Amino acid sequence: MGQFETKKIKISALQMSSITGEPDKNRVKAEHLILSELEDDTDFLVLPEVWTVGWSCEDFPSSAENISDSKTVKLLSDIARKKNVNIFGGSFIEKRENGKLYNTCPIIDKSGKLKATYSKMHLYSYCGCKEGSYITEGENPVMVELDGIKTGVTICYDIRFPEIYRAYRASGVDLLINMAAWGVKKPIPWETLTRARAIENQAYMVAVTQSGKINDNEWNIGHSRIFDYVGETLTEIKDQKEGLMTCEINFDKMYEYRNSCTILKDIKDKYEVNVK
Repeated sequence: MGQFETKKIKISALQMSSITGEPDKNRVKAEHLILSELEDDTDFLVLPEVWTVGWSCEDFPSSAENISDSKTVKLLSDIARKKNVNIFGGSFIEKRENGKLYNTCPIIDKSGKLKATYSKMHLYSYCGCKEGSYITEGENPVMVELDGIKTGVTICYDIRFPEIYRAYRASGVDLLINMAAWGVKKPIPWETLTRARAIENQAYMVAVTQSGKINDNEWNIGHSRIFDYVGETLTEIKDQKEGLMTCEINFDKMYEYRNSCTILKDIKDKYEVNVK
C-alpha cells in the first residue's frame, strides 16, 4: 500500500424513478434496488431527493412523516444495520411538532442510528414550482463525520448557492453531497454547478438525482455522477436508468492535492466593490 492510499471508502448512490404520491410503493422499490445491487463492503450509500413521493409539491402534505415514527427512517435504519453501511437518505417530507413541513435528509450510521438530519435551506419556487408554499426552510448547513469522513449535505436547489459549500470547506469538509430531483429541461446548470462545487472546493462531490417522469410535461434529468476534487467524473448513470453507481474514493490523494495547490488561501477576507 502506497503512502497516499490509506484513507478510502467505497460509496454508492441510488438513481430511481419514484412513483408520484405513493410512499409505500417507493419504499418497497428502493429497498429492492438497494438490497439487490449494493455490494457488501460499501461504506456510504446516498439516495435522491424526495424519493418517497416524487417531485410533486401537492403530494408533500399527505406523504409527511414525523421523524420519531417515520417508516422511511425505519427502513433506512434496517438497511444500514443489515448491510453495515452509512446512509445519506435522500430526503422525505418531515412534519414537525409545530405543524410545519421540511424537506429533510436523514443521516444514519452503520448501526442504524439516526446520526443527524439536514433540512433543505433553499426552496425552489419558480417557473411553476411551489415548494416554498408547502415547505419551510431549514436553519443551518449540517456536516457529519462518519468513518472519519466529514461530509457536507445539500439538497437540489442548494447547488445554486456556493456560499453553503464554501462554509463546508472552511469547516474541513472531505465529501460534498447534493441529492436532487432535477428537471430534464435544465441540463447545463446540473452539469456545470455540480462539477464546479467539486473544483472550487477541492472536494469529492456526489450529485445524485431522480430519473423518470414527474408529470405529463416534465421529466427528471436522470444523470447522476460522482466527481473527484478536480472535477473528473469517477462514475455516472446516464439517462433514465435506475440502479446504483459505485466507486472508490481515496481521500489521501485529495489531501495531497490540497497541500500542493493551496488556492483557497488566496480568498480575501472581504470583497468590497468599487462602483465607478
